[in-house]
Amino acid sequence: MDLRALVVCPDQDSASLLMLILSELGMAAEHTPSISCGVELLDSQRFDAIVLDYRADQTSAEFLTRLRQSAKNRASMLIAVVDGDFNARPVFGLGANFVLYRPLSSERTRISLRAARSLMRRERRRAPRTPVSSTVNVAYPGAPELNTVLTDLSEGGTSIHTANRRLPPACKVYFEFALPDQQQRVRLSGEVAWQDASGRTGIRFLDVPQSSRRLMQTWLQQNNAPATGLPAQPPASKSSATQSFAAESRPRREKRPDSKDATLVSNAGNRRGEQRFACKLGAEVYSLGTNVPNRCILSDISEGGCYVEMPSPLSRQSGVEILVRTADTKLRIRGQVLATHPGFGMGVRFMFQDSVEREEVLRLLAVLATGPSLDEHHR
Repeated sequence: MDLRALVVCPDQDSASLLMLILSELGMAAEHTPSISCGVELLDSQRFDAIVLDYRADQTSAEFLTRLRQSAKNRASMLIAVVDGDFNARPVFGLGANFVLYRPLSSERTRISLRAARSLMRRERRRAPRTPVSSTVNVAYPGAPELNTVLTDLSEGGTSIHTANRRLPPACKVYFEFALPDQQQRVRLSGEVAWQDASGRTGIRFLDVPQSSRRLMQTWLQQNNAPATGLPAQPPASKSSATQSFAAESRPRREKRPDSKDATLVSNAGNRRGEQRFACKLGAEVYSLGTNVPNRCILSDISEGGCYVEMPSPLSRQSGVEILVRTADTKLRIRGQVLATHPGFGMGVRFMFQDSVEREEVLRLLAVLATGPSLDEHHR
């Protein structure tokens, strides 16, 4: 079992159900009914997920404060258990990724924890990235060599900008580049991990000779980025339309009147950014107030929004409704157009009506995390 969870829950029935399902999902779990014992465990052990029986009281607030301060667990996934009539929005604002409602349903709890586990596995593959601007020579079968620019680097991968040429999906590529202030050149191979509409491409390194690995480790350490050996994920670039709508979709947490709560929420936002998933999902987009469908493709999706590929995007600030159907999912969510690119598409920020809609998007992300794509199923 490579994923570990901490269950902080005084209710024995709820705790037993959570422990049983976590075990079924192949996760090692530790249970404590005490907040104080939970705090001690936060300081001494690392967990991929924290399941907290949230009571909206001082002890829960103190636990979340210690969680934000924990060197080992500040980036752990937070799953909150709340009363069925509780407004979950503040809990999401405090950094919760999932919310489970009391009394716990076996089926619904299993679905949510399965989705959480999938996201945790994806999260483990994330690596710190260091900005870099360096010319790189890219070669792959069936095409002439390409000279482009590295935009960031981790020991496990990089991102490049290929505005004039899209690399084939699932393509093995060969790299040669020199990092700033280094004379020797790095040579390695990788594969295409993701691409977006702006021409950015994420590369996951595959075969890295020891000499090249040492060069990258040295440069990353000199530039204050720990070398981790993990593959790259889509970078947080200000030029990305999908990143701009994701950032704008986060709650304006610093304006909360209670300064103590504001600190908690600010820390929650800083410790976890929104993951984006490359995909090819057939969808229909409707302008709010109309029933005329616009066929489109979702090529990039996060918890906060998505990028919609369509030749004639709707006007900026327009309200939209997006309908996605797959073999297992029918998702209908409202949003607002934040960026338009005529001939390509538009960036849309999700506008959740309630916590249920948000959970449905999280489940869709979990499915994307377990596989490279989803097949569209129009009905």
